[in-house]
Amino acid sequence: MIRGIHHIALNTPDLERMRLFYTQVLGFEQVSEPYSWENDGLSDRAIGLRGSAASHIWIRAGNCFIELFQYTNPPAREAEPLRPCDRGYTHFALDVTDIEAEYDRLAAGGMRFAHERPVDFGAIQAVYGWDPDGNVIELQQMDRSNAAAFETLGAVVP
Repeated sequence: MIRGIHHIALNTPDLERMRLFYTQVLGFEQVSEPYSWENDGLSDRAIGLRGSAASHIWIRAGNCFIELFQYTNPPAREAEPLRPCDRGYTHFALDVTDIEAEYDRLAAGGMRFAHERPVDFGAIQAVYGWDPDGNVIELQQMDRSNAAAFETLGAVVP
């Protein structure tokens, strides 16, 4: 039985820069000490790589965990950052209670956004932005008073 999504993992060329962005700008809490491995057979078997070497930390906001990685081996394949229309994992959404205030706070902290203000869709307000590595992060604020609108989206109103 699948209980739900536990975490999202992001690989970065600069673990400390991403740690600072996610903890100081976005407000996630660091919940682990950095952990590193190199040429560890058990890790290699679990992730399907040979001779891997990496460092990582865990951060969280509420029930959303993110595992930040910095691999030093094997080297990453460089590519353009994903766009929301590309295949694969393209973004994650952060649910907020005051999207205008969060937009202003995050923009002041250096986060770039796709639009100059959040967009009001009625039942939801949303805007996409980027972390320092170009990963897409959506900010969303749901109008929890409009449960019927969420049911049409297949969503559960918390």
